[in-house]
Amino acid sequence: MDVTGDTVPPANLRNEYAADLGLTETNLAGDWYTQFDRWFTEAVAAGLPEPNAMVLGTADAAGRPSARTVLLKGYGPDGFVLFTNYGSRKGTELAASPYASLVFPWFVLERQVAVTGRVERLDRAETEAYFASRPRGSQLGAWASEQSRVLPDRAALDAAYRAMAERFVDGAPIPAPPHWGGFRIRPDEVEFWQGQASRLHDRLRFRVTDGGDWVVERLAP
Repeated sequence: MDVTGDTVPPANLRNEYAADLGLTETNLAGDWYTQFDRWFTEAVAAGLPEPNAMVLGTADAAGRPSARTVLLKGYGPDGFVLFTNYGSRKGTELAASPYASLVFPWFVLERQVAVTGRVERLDRAETEAYFASRPRGSQLGAWASEQSRVLPDRAALDAAYRAMAERFVDGAPIPAPPHWGGFRIRPDEVEFWQGQASRLHDRLRFRVTDGGDWVVERLAP
């Protein structure tokens, strides 16, 4: 295909990775959670924009995949937490096929973390506690938006928001919508990727075995 004007062919865009410190089995933490916490802390300290942004991959009952960027709202040894409308595309796909992937693209640090695991809903108390911590505008938005549904225009969304603002008198607590809540991804694989020169990147993966033990494996780049 001919390329004209100022368009730069994607194949011509190259960046040579040159991390000062490679990722080795000796400097890797003893478990995935500690390693993730270390890298996430460093991503925040580096001033990355929205370091908690992650690409969530899901699939419907027929196996057709979809992906989108969402925000991580919590993590611990039991997994990664996000919140959404249960009726959204991701919500319905997670219900139909409760397995997902996550990718944290920390390009400035020449790093990424890739996760796969089973998905479960958070209990209602956890959802309500988080919802109460959200800004009021975000709370109203969760009530107003039928996420992933087709809208006739922007005016319809704005009207729905105004209706919710009138429904919940300013200052009164807003409950979490019954159609909105949290999911936890319980990982069975967590891969830590560190860019290196000549595309010989370091890839170390924590993987849970059939026996329930975690092992560390080095993957070819």
